[in-house]
Amino acid sequence: MKMILTISFFIFSLLSLSHASVVDFCVADYNAPNGPAGYSCKTPKKVTVDDFVFHGLATGGNTTNIIKAAVTPAFDAQFPGVNGLGISIARLDLAPGGVIPLHTHPGASEVLVVIQGTILAGFVSSANVVYLKTLNKGDVMVFPQGLLHFQINSGRSNALAFVSFSSANPGLQILDFALFKSDFPTELITATTFLDAGLVKKLKGVLGGSG
Repeated sequence: MKMILTISFFIFSLLSLSHASVVDFCVADYNAPNGPAGYSCKTPKKVTVDDFVFHGLATGGNTTNIIKAAVTPAFDAQFPGVNGLGISIARLDLAPGGVIPLHTHPGASEVLVVIQGTILAGFVSSANVVYLKTLNKGDVMVFPQGLLHFQINSGRSNALAFVSFSSANPGLQILDFALFKSDFPTELITATTFLDAGLVKKLKGVLGGSG
């Protein structure tokens, strides 16, 4: 029994070591190419404390656009210190009536914290179950990785939230933009979505798509 426990502890120790990082950090080197695994590491001697500090979330984004919303990211492309750490953050500003359309983050789960205003948020599971909730100041909601989700300012004043991700580069695909801001042929959109061709062309006209 004692030998079994010793062997089990030895295996557990090896597994723990195999998941441990061999370096403290990997600050992004923007002079090197960015690959699927992220940016290359800056030489430690060139790393400064400023690499671990980001000031860009103090100012609200420009919401004078078609969706009346703005997202200010602090991902690895903007914030070198999060490279390789599996975390990132962004600021979400929503004017009255503003919306972040249905979208997915292929590479990360998301946690949203409401700082100001009222936000109606939700996601759709792979079983086509819809989870909706009106969130107020201090409320938190999580959106599982890869699932379609959205946020709408359901109040009468500006709304502000901060969103964190389980990746330094969570990725983003907005459903409406993928369909109607691209060169996806209209006849294929109608065939795969059952939308009327006239409506598809109208939406392409609004969002700048072609085909």
